[in-house]
Amino acid sequence: MSGSGGFGDLGSLLRQAQKMQREMKRVQEELRERVVEGTAGGGAVKATVNGNKDVVAIKIQKEAVDLEDLGMLEDLIIAAVAAGMKRADEIQKAEMQKVTGGMNLPGLF
Repeated sequence: MSGSGGFGDLGSLLRQAQKMQREMKRVQEELRERVVEGTAGGGAVKATVNGNKDVVAIKIQKEAVDLEDLGMLEDLIIAAVAAGMKRADEIQKAEMQKVTGGMNLPGLF
């Protein structure tokens, strides 16, 4: 066994890991620009979420506001945000699988 063969393989593995890390950073930056919408109450409440799962906007139609039942509005907001987060999560996973070649690497997202 040659001494450099094992280290050569390690060096190649490290270069591949560095390339994957650069690609993941690029994807994260791109995801920041992509937005999805989650809705609730037939569109009465809309939550806009970017691909990094940051809530960037909430829109509420006047008809959704009932001062006698603010609990319903709060539930609609929670549901819209949850729907937006779920869609953003799906986008994240799909984009990261492209980078990792389908490998499931815990802790990425």
